[in-house]
Amino acid sequence: MIAAAGVAGVAVLALGVAWWMGKQRYEATDNAFVQADNVSVAPLVEGYVAEVLVDDNESVTAGQVLARIDPATISARLAAAEANAAALDAAVNQVDDRARLAQAVIAERSAAVASARAQARFAASELDRYGALATSGYVSSQRAQNARMAAEKADADVAQAAAALEAERRTAASLGSTRVRSVAEAQAARAAVEQARIDFARTEVKAPAAGVVGARGVRPGQYVRPGAVMMTVVPLGEAFVVANFKETQVARLRIGQPVEIKADAFGGRPIKGHVMSFSPATGAEFALIPVENAVGNFTKIAQRLPVKIAVDRSQPLAAALRPGLSVEVKVDVRENTGPSFAEAAQAPARYAGGAVRP
Repeated sequence: MIAAAGVAGVAVLALGVAWWMGKQRYEATDNAFVQADNVSVAPLVEGYVAEVLVDDNESVTAGQVLARIDPATISARLAAAEANAAALDAAVNQVDDRARLAQAVIAERSAAVASARAQARFAASELDRYGALATSGYVSSQRAQNARMAAEKADADVAQAAAALEAERRTAASLGSTRVRSVAEAQAARAAVEQARIDFARTEVKAPAAGVVGARGVRPGQYVRPGAVMMTVVPLGEAFVVANFKETQVARLRIGQPVEIKADAFGGRPIKGHVMSFSPATGAEFALIPVENAVGNFTKIAQRLPVKIAVDRSQPLAAALRPGLSVEVKVDVRENTGPSFAEAAQAPARYAGGAVRP
């Protein structure tokens, strides 16, 4: 019995020493989950789904067509927009033709004014000559009156020609504003054509990133609207781990420290990673209903701070991690070369995303 008790005491002591040494070397938690930057795929135009080209859990590449929306309505809209743009371009050309015609008419009116003024000068000289002859009695007074009437008519013709010239100039000037309006309308029509072409291209719903299709909820014949999620693309090769450490643990954590990740899905086989960054707030602050501690029966509870852990891509199991898996992480805190939580919190811009900036 004494020997058994001694062996038990030694075992307990050895376990205690091992536990203590492990606590000095590592900070661990099982409150950790695999996450990824999942991308929700939604259409940008509305219509009936003509065909779905991918299946559940199928790997896709960036830009691959996932589904097609019936383009008949948008095609008709594009044709109408192109016809309207052509009509408005023709309207601009028509205004230009009218402007060129107006310039020709102005030249004609200017020539008419010059001719009328020449006639007026001739009539004035005739009036002076016949007036002098009538005073001397060499011609009749009737002939002098005819010369005066011809001079007055010539002056009226000059005024009429000048007024016609001014009217044509004003008409030509008004065509400038008409052309500006027509050009603006034509530009708006061309913009409508471009928008219709963009909408036509958007009838092909493409993968925004490479990954695996999940949560596929769209079927052929279904009517979809912009913003309605059709499926999700999960970039499996870019998964990371978010570990929720207690606030009593983060003081020893530093960016860049090596991390050992174990997932039950892989039989506990270790995966290597490193501490990448610290969350700007505890997990409770991002809850739908944040905890309100301003009450009289407050009890201090250690909060948990999410820590982002990057998975080393060279690991064989790195691409096999699936978002949502629960994992256990163990951080080797002996390495203390990187910035600590306090340093990263004081200069968040410098250590954002795990990169150290000057």
